[in-house]
Amino acid sequence: MLLAKRLFFLIVVQFVLTISYAQTKQQPDKALLKTIEQNMLDAAAQYKVLANNLPADKFPKTYFPTTNKYEFSNSGWWCSGFYPGTLLFLYQQTKDEALYKEAQRILEVLKKEQFNTTTHDLGFMMYCSFGNANLIQPSASYKDILVTSAKSLSTRFSPVTGVIKSWDGKANEYLVIIDNMMNLKLLFWATQVTGDSSFYKIAVTHANTTIKNHFRADNSSYHVINYNSQTGAIQQKRTAQGFADESAWARGQAWGLYGYTETYRETKDKQYLEQANKIAAFILNHPNLPADKIPYWDFNAPNIPNALRDVSAATIMASALLELSGYVNKELSVKYFKAAETILKNLSTEQYKAAAGTNGGFLLKHSVGHFPAQTEIDVPLTYADYYFVEAMIRYKAMFK
Repeated sequence: MLLAKRLFFLIVVQFVLTISYAQTKQQPDKALLKTIEQNMLDAAAQYKVLANNLPADKFPKTYFPTTNKYEFSNSGWWCSGFYPGTLLFLYQQTKDEALYKEAQRILEVLKKEQFNTTTHDLGFMMYCSFGNANLIQPSASYKDILVTSAKSLSTRFSPVTGVIKSWDGKANEYLVIIDNMMNLKLLFWATQVTGDSSFYKIAVTHANTTIKNHFRADNSSYHVINYNSQTGAIQQKRTAQGFADESAWARGQAWGLYGYTETYRETKDKQYLEQANKIAAFILNHPNLPADKIPYWDFNAPNIPNALRDVSAATIMASALLELSGYVNKELSVKYFKAAETILKNLSTEQYKAAAGTNGGFLLKHSVGHFPAQTEIDVPLTYADYYFVEAMIRYKAMFK
């Protein structure tokens, strides 16, 4: 009975995204709270525009304002969970049944990915979608889909390398990217609901190996580590989406910040809190972080201050910093909270937030997907919207 009560409490806490130990003694910015309420209404209207332009079996990927063209994906694209996840967030905030209906429709298209063992991104794809759906309306079906997803993700773990493989490469390659820290939540959840500790052990082993190998002396992160699949030895440290192998790709730093904050929440192991604080210090103290806290796409981009900003990195940072502010001393708590608040305020301006009916229905402008490949450059992205809405929900929840 006590276990059942505890699980129910955890579900309620997760649903409202209230981090109980992240309740703040700081005063809310009342103007920002009003802006957030309007942002939620605007986002709901925007996502109806997006839904109306979406082919039945496709997922939104991006939109190109200059040509008025969309780019869609199938359910196997790593971002497929963000669209239903954002719809569910917005339904939670607005109670607009049209959003919930659309989320349920697209979840049916997505659910086959529970069996996908070719990707490390099942946390993004399945927990951001079915995880949110299960919090709103718990069901055995959602639980089964999520557990199967966790099993599929687990097949990509190697005890030799101590990490979950991100990308399939050559026979002796075992490629792991910092983004993978974001997929561990699915494994933690699976242990909580099944009692099977293997998921938890894989998650913490991956987190520990990543701390050991992914970070530089200044606490910035490499994007890609190439392990030898037979011995576990490191063969190469490089980038894929950043400016250079030794540069600090902005979204990669944000993934690490969020991932270790979340891993601390799930384990209460202070080494993960320490790592999150180190990453936060690198980001917030960096001389190339702009005053509005919306980072350039790479902290070492060659044409700063004229380099493109990456709104997606900013939204991930804001959401992570709000949670992290509840786990630290007063001085750091204020620093993290104020930085996140600054990001939310600036993203709510017309410089970054789309006007009603524009931007293809996406909420935010000016994200950078893969600059070296020249794809998704200075466009809206689904994960930018997702983490922006999540961060706004977290900000509101801190003052309830």
